Amino acid sequence: MTPGGSGQGQARLAGHVPAASAARDGYDLWVDPAGAGWGYSSLRVLTLAPGEARTLDSGDSEWIVLPLAGGCSVAVDDEVFELRGRRDVFSGVSDFAYVPRDARAVLTSRAGGRFALTGARCERRLAARYGPASGVPVELRGAGGASRQVNNFAAAGVFACDRLIAVEVLTPGGNWSSFPPHKHDEASATESELEEIYYFELAGGPEAMGYQRVYPSGAGRTDVLAEVRGGDAVLIPDGWHGPSMAVPGYDMYYLNVMAGPGADRAWLICDDPAHAWVRGSWAAQSVDPRLPLYTAPVETASLEEPRP
Repeated sequence: MTPGGSGQGQARLAGHVPAASAARDGYDLWVDPAGAGWGYSSLRVLTLAPGEARTLDSGDSEWIVLPLAGGCSVAVDDEVFELRGRRDVFSGVSDFAYVPRDARAVLTSRAGGRFALTGARCERRLAARYGPASGVPVELRGAGGASRQVNNFAAAGVFACDRLIAVEVLTPGGNWSSFPPHKHDEASATESELEEIYYFELAGGPEAMGYQRVYPSGAGRTDVLAEVRGGDAVLIPDGWHGPSMAVPGYDMYYLNVMAGPGADRAWLICDDPAHAWVRGSWAAQSVDPRLPLYTAPVETASLEEPRP
């Protein structure tokens, strides 16, 4: 059995998780290995009122506190990290804080806000650290109608974690991202075994919507076609995933959280052979001129590596 256990005593989450359907213990969204029936990946979304504080006991997982809207302070391991945050996910890159396993952190928001806590079960205890917004690589990926923006704040090779990989993706209305469909459900020289959570927000008000597809691969049975709205999540233990479809008029944001059992922390994917040819078509197309929606601040700062 994987370290996630059986999830006994907790409703099993699977596939599409609508907003508020997995609220727990004061969090708007709570996805953990026990509830998802897997071994490593976690995500919580927390809303804090002005002046409110919340304690996080990290347990056997490492965490990144990422502001979605507003800012907060994170006190952990005798340090206090002041996160400036942002107005919302469509307005700018955010700074963030890394909370190691076996720690107690206190999050306090002077003006209130909403925060994602991305987590992964891990073995090593790294140092608590601050990640400046200026150190987040902003990548434009794809072309034409498959253009999207990726904020690689905790990508492998960018910010050091033991197992956690997390990035943000922004897709202009009418575009498809997570395309061509790809998977990472088998360990090989060209593919990582990673569980993944997609968390969605959409611009344009409460009626804004998009769509997410996941379909079976040789190694996985997950089959989802979901209409997603702000605050929804989709759990991907296996299978081909993509496209993520931003319908015309509504820009789409999703937060990807990944972790798995591999000894190397890497994001290696395999495209569905039926659609892999699409990547070759991008060379003849331009990136959508609406991108980037924003860039990282211009200050030259690098993300701190963990201390021994």
